Amino acid sequence: MSARRSTSAHDAIVVGAGHNGLVAACYLARAGLDVLVLERNPYIGGAAVSRSLYEGFTYSNCSYVCSLLRPQIIRTLELPKFGLQIIPYEGGCTMMRDGGHLALYDNHDALRREIARHSRRDAEAYERYSRDMIRQCQFIKPLLLREPPDPTSFRPRDLAELAYLGRRFHGLGERRMYDTLRFWTMSAADMLDEYFESEIVKAHLAGSSIIGTALGPRSPGTAYVLLHHYMGDIDDTVGAWGFARGGMGAITQALAASLRASGGAIESEAPVEQILVRNGRTRGVALQDGREILAPVVLSNLDVRRTFLKAMDPGDLPPEFLDGVRRFKIRGSSGKLNIALDGMPTFPAIPAGSPCIRGDLHVTDTIEMMERAYDDWKNGRWSRAPYIDMLIPSQIDPTMAPQGKHYMSVFVQYCPYELAEGPWTDERRKAFGDTVIETIARQSPDFKRLILHAEVRTPWDIENEVGLTEGNIFQGELTLDQLLFNRPLPGWAQYRTPVRGVYLCGSSAHPGGGVMGAPGANAARAVLRDLGRKRAA
Repeated sequence: MSARRSTSAHDAIVVGAGHNGLVAACYLARAGLDVLVLERNPYIGGAAVSRSLYEGFTYSNCSYVCSLLRPQIIRTLELPKFGLQIIPYEGGCTMMRDGGHLALYDNHDALRREIARHSRRDAEAYERYSRDMIRQCQFIKPLLLREPPDPTSFRPRDLAELAYLGRRFHGLGERRMYDTLRFWTMSAADMLDEYFESEIVKAHLAGSSIIGTALGPRSPGTAYVLLHHYMGDIDDTVGAWGFARGGMGAITQALAASLRASGGAIESEAPVEQILVRNGRTRGVALQDGREILAPVVLSNLDVRRTFLKAMDPGDLPPEFLDGVRRFKIRGSSGKLNIALDGMPTFPAIPAGSPCIRGDLHVTDTIEMMERAYDDWKNGRWSRAPYIDMLIPSQIDPTMAPQGKHYMSVFVQYCPYELAEGPWTDERRKAFGDTVIETIARQSPDFKRLILHAEVRTPWDIENEVGLTEGNIFQGELTLDQLLFNRPLPGWAQYRTPVRGVYLCGSSAHPGGGVMGAPGANAARAVLRDLGRKRAA
């Protein structure tokens, strides 16, 4: 590295132009701070990015659907004004090995009739299940955009937040309080068994409990992961999911435009080598090109391990804090395929003209299949019969593929970061991709011959391109020991760190992962409180 040279100073620096980093920067810029975002890649967006890797096609090549992005953030940062459009999709479907299917529809009566085809009892139970899930969402959603309290602190703010949390919890009523405590610690399989009898109904719903998670559906804590995905909100429709028109990069491009309109700046191809510290306080960052950029505040959108174990000098941090960082669970378990298709594949299990094909499609029809797929991951193999969440967004968003052709996004569970047989190679990556493609082809006889191009991404690839440790899409698992005032570490859940002026604003912080924006917004508000500045409107 060349000799370091200092450049102009800023009020705040954000490391990483992923969606949370951009949200934090937008809030700070709107409050009047001079903000610079530094991104190591030549493009911005982190995991929420749209890329053209095959001529004429646009891939959402990491994150792929939108729902968790908080409506308050969309409104405050005026993202529709800067081009963001979210298009809801119309349902979903799980195809069965015997040729049958379970479709889920937005239309309530159609959904009820569809579940009744498999079990009349489950059609009735689904009403109770939906009601209970919404009650849990109503309890949790207000907490997403609040700084978690420190339960060991007697500071007025922490006491007030604990009282707020206690009032909300007590307001559930005695029975719901017990249910909530059970729910947060249960496995998804056990929770769904309390409502449903049909294997296909349980399998379709259980998929959300394992996405991005190094746990199986029978693992304690996966009921909360299911709920985390249920907290989506599009146009005040709880649980709704949709596509960002133009791919997921449309979200981060709108955030970047909002930031620039507020006076903030972004510099790409500017990898940060180290967060600089003097006398227990940050003084800015050192870049790999030798520059030092000064600022009294640095927000890291990197995950907790990359922030403290790679971007900081261990001597600047307490040893016990570093021990906690090393213990933080951040295991890779997900793969991704992006596929350009020469036409629309057929799926004989799905009735012609059904709108469910314009949602998420699955091929795992029992919870036991998911658990066996998890067993493969535990043994250091990709799943021989993987859980697949595939969508064809070009049916709804024609900007993603040429006319008459289609783009398919395929999210895969499970795929290990480290293989038992050795490092990832081109041959092993291809074998993993072939396993996924063959799994889809069993439900679509013309699928393979329509493939024009396929990008195959393992957790190792996601880590090395996007910077997510082990390719973990949530920057840390969403288990009870890593939620609320335990995220990322007990005593350090309020976005601040042992170094004054350094803050976490990524998904390793409360309330966790997904394209939500809440960690970024909350971290920005913590900075503004510490600076005695008014928050953004």
